[in-house]
Amino acid sequence: MRLGSLGQAAAMRLGYEIHPYLPDRGPLARRGKILREWGISVVLDVGAATGLYAADLRRIGYDGKIVSFEPLPDAYAELQAAAEGDPAWECRRLALGSEDGSAPIHVSGTRDSSSFLDMGERHLRGAPGSAYVAEQTVEVARLDSIWDDLVRPDDQPLLKLDVQGFELEALRGAEGSLDRVVAVQAELSLAPVYECAPLYRDVIDHLEARGFRLAGLEPGFEDLRTGEVLQVDGTFVRD
Repeated sequence: MRLGSLGQAAAMRLGYEIHPYLPDRGPLARRGKILREWGISVVLDVGAATGLYAADLRRIGYDGKIVSFEPLPDAYAELQAAAEGDPAWECRRLALGSEDGSAPIHVSGTRDSSSFLDMGERHLRGAPGSAYVAEQTVEVARLDSIWDDLVRPDDQPLLKLDVQGFELEALRGAEGSLDRVVAVQAELSLAPVYECAPLYRDVIDHLEARGFRLAGLEPGFEDLRTGEVLQVDGTFVRD
């Protein structure tokens, strides 16, 4: 057995795997290339939770403006703490949808599964700890309503949507501003994990009809029991 194989076996006994470090490959590296290639100057981080997505952008060298949206108070407090001291990272306690106003949101037992929609049985089987534990009313806005407060005329925006089945609702609230967006990263469901939520083809068709093409996929939510990938993150760029 080679030394590398021995090291891998030892690492696996401790619950780890050893992989070569390839700085120009992998999801974060691809994200950085998209940011550079399309000259992204502002990222609209919708469904920010506690700010991990934005923190990853800083790790890969993006120093432009970030606006993070998170409607739930506990996660928002952590988001604000993460953004503290970063003058180019703005936080808004807000959800995005197709109408301005307020709406009840189901609060999940995990930070990344809260949704305006009822959770599907497929989601619960894949992640039992994500069951809803409470409900809160949160503020909702259309992106069109707040666009001019966020984006300058010469900006190159990327719109990131991690909104647990509410992707088309958020996009419908951006009909007037989406033509200014040069890239979109959106969660795509391969299986019905939220009731009445769009599946991957619905979101792809919606964005393709508005001038975007699918440029990459990253595995996301996986059913650890069956090995099925239930959701992926799709990156879209202007065609």
